[in-house]
Order: sequence, then structure tokens, then C-alpha cells
Amino acid sequence: MLVVTGTGTGVGKTVVTAAVAALAPGRVAVLKPAQTGVGPGEPGDLADVARLVPGVTGRELARYPDPLAPDTAARRAGLPTVTPAAAAAAARELAADHDLVLIEGAGGLLVRFDGDGTLADVAAELDAPVLVVAAAGLGTLNHTALTTGALAARGLRCAGVVIGAWPRDPDLAARCNLADLPSVTGSPLVGAVPEGAGTLGPAEFATVARHSLSCELGGEWHSPGS
Repeated sequence: MLVVTGTGTGVGKTVVTAAVAALAPGRVAVLKPAQTGVGPGEPGDLADVARLVPGVTGRELARYPDPLAPDTAARRAGLPTVTPAAAAAAARELAADHDLVLIEGAGGLLVRFDGDGTLADVAAELDAPVLVVAAAGLGTLNHTALTTGALAARGLRCAGVVIGAWPRDPDLAARCNLADLPSVTGSPLVGAVPEGAGTLGPAEFATVARHSLSCELGGEWHSPGS
């Protein structure tokens, strides 16, 4: 199992999750414990994964219409929250007949699913490594170091950092971050997915994924200086 979190919202978690799924051998399942900002019948993150990687099993435990943290969105909608225990149980159920289960969080690592449970608690319950998806530009060193530091403080394993949307024309901050992220976070940089990858068709997306993720994730990407 592999938990996928981000340093915040909009950093490319879903596309990175799809890229990992595209390169994984065997049967792959993606679990989304809580989807927010999407109404009944509307396509959510799992629909994007299914479009990019046909054949992947998707399972969503709950969805809430307001684009807020799951705990807050659930309370506003008058709906039950998702507990870390329920998310972990669903992941174990999927693992019974899949070779890899990816658990994609909502927002960042410590965003609450219920009153006090977070994605970190799901990872702890499963003893699963956590892949951190980060932004490319200015500010990402601090945000990523806070996330990896929170993992370390809880005794959780970081599977590495992936830049979720590498710009076509990277500025100075983005270029420097390629070298600085590993030293600042203490975790390897294991990929950089180009922006716009989520708009590709499945075959082209698989090729981009292979060139965007490192060998640890099934790809051919090499970090600077490696």
C-alpha cells in the first residue's frame, strides 16, 4: 500500500496518483476516503484517475459538496464523517485482491477526516509509506519540510517527494528547488510530473509517467545530480 498526500490543495495529488498507478504492475486500486467539493453524480478525482489509467479499480467512501476539509464539509452537509479506521479497513479489503492499493488524501497530511483523525492516522493504521506531492515554486521548501517533519514526528515512512506540476518554463525558484528539496526535507526527490499531464490520453499519459517518476516508482526519471 502507498498513501499519497500533498503539501496542500491543488498541488497535483490526483495526477501523481494516476502516474504511480499507470506504472504499477498487476491490479491496482485507488481509494479516496473523502471527496469534497463535488456533488452527487459529478465526476471526482477517481473519475480523473480512471480516464488516465483505464482498468484501475476506484473506491470512494464519502463525498461532500462543499470544497472544505472533510470534517468541516461533513458537518455542514449533515453527513457522517469518515474515520481513519474505516479508511484503513477499506484499504485492507481492496488489498485482498489487488497488487497495489493507493490511498489518496484530501488536501494535506493533517487535514481532518473526522473530529481528530487525519490521513496520517490512516497511514499509521496501515503501516504504509507516504508519498508527498509538492508544488514546484517559491514556498514549497517550507511546506514540504513541514509535511515530511510531521511524518517523521509520527514515526511514518516517507516514500519520497514528487513535484506534482512541473512548469513548462520553470523560474529560478523552481529550478533551485529541484536541488534543495532533498536536503531540506531529508527525503529523496522521486519525480516531477509536467503540468498539463492530466489532460493527456491514457497511452501518452503512461509515457509521460514513465519519464516523470523515478525507478522507485517504476519509472525512468533521474533527479538532478543523481
